[in-house]
Amino acid sequence: MRLRAAVAVAFLVLLLLASAAAADDDLKIQSPDSKVPAGYRLTVGKVKKIASQAPPVKAQKKLHQDLAPTAYTRKQGDWQVSWFSHHKELAQVYVSDDTEKVTEAWTGPQIAWKMARGYPGAFGRKVNAWYIWIPLCVLFVAPFFDPRRPFRMLHLDLLVVVAGFGISHYFFNLGQIDISVPLAYPPLLYLLARGLWIGFRPTDKRERLVPLVPITWLVIAILFLVGFRVALNAADSNVIDVGYAGVIGADRIMDGDGIYGEDFNDDVGSGDTYGPADYLAYVPFEQAVPWSGTWDDLPAAHGASVAFDLAVLLGLFVLGGRLRDGPEGRDLGIALAFAWAALPYSAFSLESNSNDSLVAAFLVWALVAVASPAGRGAFIALATATKFAPVGLGPLFLRGATSMDGSESPDPWRRGRRGALVYCLMFVVVTAVVFLPFIPDGGVREIFDRTIGYQAGRDSPFSIWGEFSGLGWLHVVIEAAAVALALVVAFVPWRRTPVQVAALGVAVIVALQLTVNHWFYLYVVWFAPFLLVALFTRYRGRYAPGP
Repeated sequence: MRLRAAVAVAFLVLLLLASAAAADDDLKIQSPDSKVPAGYRLTVGKVKKIASQAPPVKAQKKLHQDLAPTAYTRKQGDWQVSWFSHHKELAQVYVSDDTEKVTEAWTGPQIAWKMARGYPGAFGRKVNAWYIWIPLCVLFVAPFFDPRRPFRMLHLDLLVVVAGFGISHYFFNLGQIDISVPLAYPPLLYLLARGLWIGFRPTDKRERLVPLVPITWLVIAILFLVGFRVALNAADSNVIDVGYAGVIGADRIMDGDGIYGEDFNDDVGSGDTYGPADYLAYVPFEQAVPWSGTWDDLPAAHGASVAFDLAVLLGLFVLGGRLRDGPEGRDLGIALAFAWAALPYSAFSLESNSNDSLVAAFLVWALVAVASPAGRGAFIALATATKFAPVGLGPLFLRGATSMDGSESPDPWRRGRRGALVYCLMFVVVTAVVFLPFIPDGGVREIFDRTIGYQAGRDSPFSIWGEFSGLGWLHVVIEAAAVALALVVAFVPWRRTPVQVAALGVAVIVALQLTVNHWFYLYVVWFAPFLLVALFTRYRGRYAPGP
């Protein structure tokens, strides 16, 4: 078991040896060249000759004179030919034994990272289809578009979310990560700037948020979208390794086994990289539909993902009523819930059955409870105990919001100190309750090594830090700036509303995401609810529309 884990790690960091390649997909090394394996038609030499004609191999041969092929049979009945130079795999080619043609050819990070190859439906399944993705984008923007004010900032903000990331996502689906990775950063930087601007310079717009259609239309649309998304999840979605790990962890908890350790599961060797709150959230679903022990349809993961998604939607609706009084608050909550239901990336997370909407749910409810030091402390602790990165929001939520409208009661510092103490105590208590039952024999150090340490230390082509060499100095600068921002917003601005907290939350989350070695589109849902709150709540034109 340890040998297999070591092979998997070597495969992920592009230090494949021939033995590592033989471990993937039940590969079996074949030699000599004249041999025809049982059940196959082609000789090893013939397969190598076919593979050598692949353009990526020809390109690598020009760069490396010592490039040498090794042929393997695959469990699917086809062939894999890997080309090595100094024990490093530089090209990988799949050959069909039936057609005698090259079916796939890969170089660079796409050798190790299958998720970088653009396999159709690997993430999000049918949501990626143009006839679903584009209508969702239109629905996400259309109700909030005001033709009388075509240049209002809300239009651009919403377009950045769906089109900005969407362009990058398009190239990811084509397997062109050298294009998709850099293109993800302009929208991230834009949203960072918008979060800071709204957080530090809040203004209200005397315009209608939903200018042209009755709010009841959004209610009908929410019901339709929720039904459509749940049905699509049941009929079409797949469970990626993230959701599978959640189900395995839940099963281990109920069996009395530890979460953290090398024996987590052979199918998902690094599945214990999340916090205990993640695995605990899957427990009721795994108990309702027990895990079969294999990577099958995993109905427990489907149920959990739908529940996480609905928890965000409900939280946004409740939050609208907290931020505005009466019918205005109800309408704001409906608009927020609709935007989440129409957001293509919330559907993308749901179709992938990942745990990212669980992070979003905890953060939304932390904002709902922003007036309660104990409540917001508990939810920030739960979000942190799910995927760790939300700890960066800890300082921001330390003081919460001074009031709903920015005014303060007498002696706010004394009141703030008491609230901060309650907040910190609740954060510590919840964290201890969640973590203490699952500390392994190796102690806290082992948890760190298998979670934060693993995430921080792994190489990944899904960031500019992994895609481009020579940016180490810039990476350090951005990491320092992100930490500084997370600390500064604990006290600046001194007076803040929940809307400012949401906007600054967007800035902090995005800043932290800019530092990670592995960024993916599933992470959009982490900041999306805060962004919707920051953008929508500025519009107060229900009874007094702008000129």
